[in-house]
Amino acid sequence: MTLLKKKIKLTGILLIDDDEPTNYMNEKFIREADCTDNIIIRESGDEGLEYLRNCAENGDPLPELIFLDINMPGMNGWDFLEEYKKLDESIQSEILLIMLTTSLNPDDKDRAEKIEEISGFINKPFSVETLNIVLETYFSE
Repeated sequence: MTLLKKKIKLTGILLIDDDEPTNYMNEKFIREADCTDNIIIRESGDEGLEYLRNCAENGDPLPELIFLDINMPGMNGWDFLEEYKKLDESIQSEILLIMLTTSLNPDDKDRAEKIEEISGFINKPFSVETLNIVLETYFSE
């Protein structure tokens, strides 16, 4: 496990993934990294969007980081992104969005690289090491 040079503490991390065991493990890794006290799990793109809209409407803190799965029933990750783009810019500007997927399709990575709202594309399995790389890359000073 890689330790960060300086502790990074985020206001929140939103996991959007329909797979319960994956969410359980990802939550465990986030807790182990101790990088936020606020881990939000939503099991569909619709639920993720609803959460973000509610935060904005209620003046609640938005998560600074979203890990988004591509392959989900109903609203998949790509559908989520189409709706996410319609959210107010003030919401989007507060959030870093990372695709987290089991997809080995190179077209998915190419597609993700062309969408400016996506900051990164990571293949599962997720780990503390992966999380620390994301934190170092995007949140260290």
